[in-house]
Amino acid sequence: ESRWPFLFGAIIVPSLIQVVILPFLPESPRYLLLEKHNRSKAEKAFQRFLGKDDVSQEIEEVLAESRVQRNTKQVSVVELLRTRAARWQIATVIVTMGCYQLCGLNAV
Repeated sequence: ESRWPFLFGAIIVPSLIQVVILPFLPESPRYLLLEKHNRSKAEKAFQRFLGKDDVSQEIEEVLAESRVQRNTKQVSVVELLRTRAARWQIATVIVTMGCYQLCGLNAV
């Protein structure tokens, strides 16, 4: 029982490894293009990930997907529950997750 503080202290090792490695990890090309609006860095990131010089097709695919997502109508929770097709699936997920909570599987 006197060794349990060492178990909590062991979390420090992976955290330190992640902090040291983080500056060397590349940023996501999608993030650079859509959030930071930096096309040149996004192209460089795509080139690094894909290993090819011409990444214009990938850039256009990301931009097209972004346009489609902006045009998609978002549905509220109440509207989702009113939809007959989704109601059964939502109820199934809620019952399943409730059973997980009650039987203790999430603790394992």
